[in-house]
Amino acid sequence: MNKILNKTVWMSLALSSILQAQSIEMEAVEVEASVNSVKVEDLSGEELKSADLAESLYRAVPAVSLVRRSGIANDIILRGQKKDNINILADGTKTYGACPNRMDPATSHILTNNIKSVEIKEGPYDVENFGTLSGLVDIKTKTPSEDISGEVNVNAGSFNYQKTSATVSGGYDKFRVLLSASKESSDQYKDGNGDNFAEQIDNYIKTHPSLAGAAYQPQNSDMKAFDKKSFMGKLYFNPTDNQELRFSYTANRSKNVLYPSSKMDATKDDSDIYNLEYSINDMGAFSKKLDLQVYKSTVDHPMSTVFRKASLNPMMGIRENTLTTEMLGAKIKNLVEIYDADLTFGLDASNRNWDGYYTRNNIPTGVSSIHNVDTKNAAVFTKYEQTFGAVEVEVGARYDDTTIKPSGLQRDNDYSALSAYVFTTINADAGMQYFMGAGKAVRVPDARELYFVGYMGNEQGTPDLDQVKNYEIDLGFRKQYTDGYIRTKVFYSWLQDYIYFNSSNRNMMGMPVNSFENIDASIYGIEASGSYTISEAAYVDAGLAYQRGRKKEALAGQTNKDLAEIPPLKINVALNYDTEMTSSKVELIAADRWTSYDSDNGEQALAGYAVVNLKWNRDLTKGFDITLGMDNAFNHNYAVTNTYNDLTLLTTGAANDEVILMNEPGRYIYANLRYRF
Repeated sequence: MNKILNKTVWMSLALSSILQAQSIEMEAVEVEASVNSVKVEDLSGEELKSADLAESLYRAVPAVSLVRRSGIANDIILRGQKKDNINILADGTKTYGACPNRMDPATSHILTNNIKSVEIKEGPYDVENFGTLSGLVDIKTKTPSEDISGEVNVNAGSFNYQKTSATVSGGYDKFRVLLSASKESSDQYKDGNGDNFAEQIDNYIKTHPSLAGAAYQPQNSDMKAFDKKSFMGKLYFNPTDNQELRFSYTANRSKNVLYPSSKMDATKDDSDIYNLEYSINDMGAFSKKLDLQVYKSTVDHPMSTVFRKASLNPMMGIRENTLTTEMLGAKIKNLVEIYDADLTFGLDASNRNWDGYYTRNNIPTGVSSIHNVDTKNAAVFTKYEQTFGAVEVEVGARYDDTTIKPSGLQRDNDYSALSAYVFTTINADAGMQYFMGAGKAVRVPDARELYFVGYMGNEQGTPDLDQVKNYEIDLGFRKQYTDGYIRTKVFYSWLQDYIYFNSSNRNMMGMPVNSFENIDASIYGIEASGSYTISEAAYVDAGLAYQRGRKKEALAGQTNKDLAEIPPLKINVALNYDTEMTSSKVELIAADRWTSYDSDNGEQALAGYAVVNLKWNRDLTKGFDITLGMDNAFNHNYAVTNTYNDLTLLTTGAANDEVILMNEPGRYIYANLRYRF
């Protein structure tokens, strides 16, 4: 086992011994870790700096890494997996981004000011939802209250960041309402060297002059990085004591979002999410709880070169890729109590449409990037849970039938699969739990991987891809003490027909064709987390995560067997000090340098980093409180996001040419004034 993994194991053991050092009553913590999941509580109340969910999860969960695309609308990697390999839901709804270049990932459509909690379940241990290959990110938004309550936040920070948000809720026992709205904007942030987005591109162009067209036009070099508005409304109705009808609507409106490491920016990014749920409890012996859900989500995302110098070239003009996607979903599930066991079974169905086309100077070129593709899924699932003395057993299974059909001349694809898992927890003694899980999960290729066509008509998708299979085992323990807990987990994932980007697949003109292919690979790793109390006011949260990914064989024409997008060792440590009137936090986020990366497919060596963040909150009077914070207190210049060619980033495309890196923000100071009633 290599040096980094040895170091990780020793740090895990050291963390375990530290957390057993004292016996003081435990204070509440924001991040709770059960045997098979991590739950981040009160995001709307704690994450006041930004509405970006991806950044919040990166700060809170060691196993989550950030994929930086802009000042907002960023993506996440969970245990070396991202995109469709992890499933992101909000109140059971699924929202896909329309951008094939991940400018609008699912995490960007639900803002932290609307989120109550996020539960992250790692591995293939979910059968209720379509496409949970290697992890589930389950977002729960705020719910209406009976009493009249609410809050107003006014936030300002470095780089002219401004945010205002407000929530109001109320009703009575039969009927409750919640309304929430926010507005935020920011200039381009500056990295630790003092360079904004435009200057980071200019620095790259100095050594890559052929990419001069990617620079921002002079009048746009200081434009805002984004301008975003959101609204969420909820209506809850209880016609009887055992019935509840819930309706919600969420709208996001963003304009002129800059993506400096890409060749285009988003002129707008709009989404609408509609959700209708109905639950009825205690219907008799055949139904302890019956849940029905119907939802719809839409995303409109045009991306353009209009702010770049390339648009001034009469041979190129203003190029745009206009993309839309719509998701329709429905689910019915029933919970039955059989003796001392719970049996859940149900039906799940969905249809995703994805469409996109290119224009030049607002005139269609006749080339469709994604030609009106429908992905239709129908599934049946079941889950059985029972306790045998000290042993808890959970077994799940799901059968999927999926058809993917484009409107053009490209081939249709049909897939079917059986997924299943078993997860066992042993409650050995007071506070000690051992757990083991084994499972198989499947996800189908998406329309980009199958059918995507480049601006020049080159077919970058690979229409005969197989679906991905993940066979995984997880082992670990969780020990609860009077002063805190320690949780450690190891996992190994065998990936069969894993969908991977091959930069070597090009036509005679050097343009990428059939870039995606199925390979066999594996990802394994270890995680440790915990918390303990120092005194009645002080406690420490700590965690680390390390994973490694390998291809079974190097791709054709390549030699590198390292799997892309596998972040190195990451450590999160936070010292918290809470009194009756104040709360303070000193937070360290650190990562090792990248020593294992896929250089054949665009990745490069990244330096390690250690960043210190500070936050202080004080209750004032009559419902007011103030929060002051400083992120990256020592103004460190660093990057967390690597440059896998699966994303279209700035590069000449020449062999061994480094892709542009997007640095993280430098020192960031912010203040938030909140009024609660």
